[in-house]
Amino acid sequence: METTILLEKEAVGNLVPQKFPFVMVDRLFSYSETSLVAGLRIQDDNIFLEENTFLEAGLIEHMAQSVALHTGYQFFLKNEIAPTGYIGSIKDIEIKKLPQIDDTIQSTITILQEFGGITLVDIVTFLNNEEIASGQMKTVLAK
Repeated sequence: METTILLEKEAVGNLVPQKFPFVMVDRLFSYSETSLVAGLRIQDDNIFLEENTFLEAGLIEHMAQSVALHTGYQFFLKNEIAPTGYIGSIKDIEIKKLPQIDDTIQSTITILQEFGGITLVDIVTFLNNEEIASGQMKTVLAK
């Protein structure tokens, strides 16, 4: 698991279109043109918590926002405003385990293809070095 944090909560929140209480990424660990590692510490005010368990919808939203963070950071580095993006499709999502309150999850996104504002990414989410979720998403940038 990554330990060096490039950006934390407030800075990360400025790079994704979602706003509190719907922000599901709160740290950026690493970034490259083709990958990113994002994290989330699951706190007691999270809207996807039920009886101290982080729900499947929260995990999928965290995965999607990790992709959005890659786009947001890419535009931030160019000193440009990031366009809004949308999930075009979700494929092969597998959730093996649900994290609990106070856990910190990390998602690694890898860009498989990018063309004309459409991006296909592979996403793997970890909890304490254990893979707990994976899948693919296709995102589309608004014109």
